[in-house]
Amino acid sequence: MSEQHVLIVGGRIENIRKAKEQGLRVVHLQQPDQFTAEHASLVDAALLVDYTDWSVTGPLVAAAHRAYGFTSVATTTEAGVEPAGRISDLLGLGGVSHEVTRLLRDKLSMRRHLAAVAPSISVAAEEVGDRASMAAFGARHGYPFIVKPVDGIGSLGLQLVESADRLDEVWETITRLRHSDHQFARFFPLERFLMEEYISGQELSVEAFTFGGRHVVAAVTEKLTYDNFVELGHVVPARITPADEAAVVACVTEFLDAVGVVSGPSHTEVRLSERGPLVIESHNRPGGDRIRDLVEEAYGFDIERYTVAWPGGGLPALEERPTPLRAAATRFLGAEPGTVTAVEGLEAARALAGVLDVDLAVERGSTVRPLRSSWDRPGQVIAVAPDADAAVALCEKACATVRISTAPDPAE
Repeated sequence: MSEQHVLIVGGRIENIRKAKEQGLRVVHLQQPDQFTAEHASLVDAALLVDYTDWSVTGPLVAAAHRAYGFTSVATTTEAGVEPAGRISDLLGLGGVSHEVTRLLRDKLSMRRHLAAVAPSISVAAEEVGDRASMAAFGARHGYPFIVKPVDGIGSLGLQLVESADRLDEVWETITRLRHSDHQFARFFPLERFLMEEYISGQELSVEAFTFGGRHVVAAVTEKLTYDNFVELGHVVPARITPADEAAVVACVTEFLDAVGVVSGPSHTEVRLSERGPLVIESHNRPGGDRIRDLVEEAYGFDIERYTVAWPGGGLPALEERPTPLRAAATRFLGAEPGTVTAVEGLEAARALAGVLDVDLAVERGSTVRPLRSSWDRPGQVIAVAPDADAAVALCEKACATVRISTAPDPAE
């Protein structure tokens, strides 16, 4: 067993398993209600607090560092990136700084920064003040435009302002969402909103890992979305031309340099606009929706393992982009809002050749909420195939095999 300790902030249990498989000792900083018996059996020490409260986390981590001497900090969760940045700064661990993590979390600050240092890959953006500020933005930059939370995730609160006729409706929604008690409100409060130009074109994400300031793109992911921008699925490799892929890689490399990402994973969302690739947003963590699993299945590169273990020195740096081995895709299951009365076809879907997982988030008696954010999706299918078209088709077949029946909820 290595004497190297890593501090892992939040994240799924696979973070811990992979760090241990690499021979690392693990100190786990986790929300108390997320810590399980399996965590306890794997970790060398645990700090169970609300890690987003720096007044508690800072002194506790400093004391733990004196005891365990961890040499790196890692996180794969959005709620953990700012605490991890603070910890890296406090202890001089050499990871991504809090200044950079905050720049990525605060989409308005990111837009302002790009406007100053890399305007060719950004768009106009301003903070929502009142209804009149939206009318003024529409007059200056045209319709449609986007309104979204400054530091939200999962498409929660994202709205397309198609015309001036929608301003009253959008303003009412903003007013309702501010300080709303949604299920992840303690991590992602919906208080500040920004307006930005709408970017048309195909939506993609770029999964990269940075080694000492050198960015290596592991995959370009094609996104499939509902009309309200909630993600319907993903497929890697993306079905785009080599020229477009080269332009996307160049755009994201410029972006990561511009914002100051010096190490670790990143997940950057872009659109292929008429102006070329433009950045939507970025995160210094692996992509959600199990994109990290798709990348591993398609390219053989485990970005989650690298996130927790590469700073410990047990893994080699990538010298070039990995070569695709096959395609991998995910599609999300659908169901009418209401109370789940039955789930059928689950085992038949799991038995389809090439289906790796059907991950169901509901069961009989669960509530399916109206689809307003990524958290409202009732499950997902992961599948692999020789090419992207076949992987997407297999996911669609598996989704059609699973039938989630619901009864309307009178309260809804």
